[in-house]
Amino acid sequence: MGKKNLFITFEGGESSGKTTHSRLLKKYLEEKGYEVLLTREPDGAVRDILLNPDLNIVPLSELFLFEAARAQHVKKIVFPALRAGKVVICDRFTDSTVAYQGYGRKLDLQLIDRLNSVASFGLIPVLTIYLDISISEVFLNKSKKLNKKICCDRIERESLQFHERVREGYRSQAEKYPERIKIVKTQETFEKTEALIREIIDLVL
Repeated sequence: MGKKNLFITFEGGESSGKTTHSRLLKKYLEEKGYEVLLTREPDGAVRDILLNPDLNIVPLSELFLFEAARAQHVKKIVFPALRAGKVVICDRFTDSTVAYQGYGRKLDLQLIDRLNSVASFGLIPVLTIYLDISISEVFLNKSKKLNKKICCDRIERESLQFHERVREGYRSQAEKYPERIKIVKTQETFEKTEALIREIIDLVL
């Protein structure tokens, strides 16, 4: 099979399975002979700040922190990997900013589009898998965490209305960019969801 460098992103609401399915896809592509880099946004110290439930970060500051982290991430991690001919799988990218900061926080969408373009240096994924999970499932998973006394992060603690707006934002993006963003409804098992993702990936490859 011929190799080609691809930039693939996973998007979705809280507890949608992005991290699990990113890892499963990495393994699947490696078995096919691809060299794969799995990464995520944000990461490191910025991630710790943005998800800290004890911090009261205003929406605009939150937006700038995400974009600053993205610029560093793309320039120092994603671009070098793509130039080396690797497949890059990223857990969250610019669509998350539109959904969470645009729709969720109600910040100006045109501003976010401009900042996304600048911070990503114009990089656009070849394919985005949007894992669509119902809001009731999001809050069921949140309740399970609280019952187990697992601390929810700052984003997970947001209201039902916030998460509904985020989902609306993702679905709006999918309607706007149907060739790039593919909606995968999460199934009752990871295996069934993974099978749907593989069907899409095989078509792209």
